[in-house]
Amino acid sequence: MSKEQWQILIEGKVQGVSYRAAAQATARELDITGYAKNLADGRVEIQAQGHPDSLEQLVDWCWQGSPAAEVENVRVKKSVEVGDFRDFTTA
Repeated sequence: MSKEQWQILIEGKVQGVSYRAAAQATARELDITGYAKNLADGRVEIQAQGHPDSLEQLVDWCWQGSPAAEVENVRVKKSVEVGDFRDFTTA
């Protein structure tokens, strides 16, 4: 199974609630590389690269997020592998 890269946009109360750090820990457990960063409009963007089954698990996690998060929506855009990520980082 080949790797894919997915952009995941998470909406709701997802900034200032340790969402990115929790996403990083989850992604590393799933052997996913990429990054999570806050966007100016209040969303969190995740660029995730890995096997589709692992990416699906990450998306499922995104609906819950960190304990203090209040996720309202999760949008996913799938593409073929394009990045060269070696780890999962936060920005």
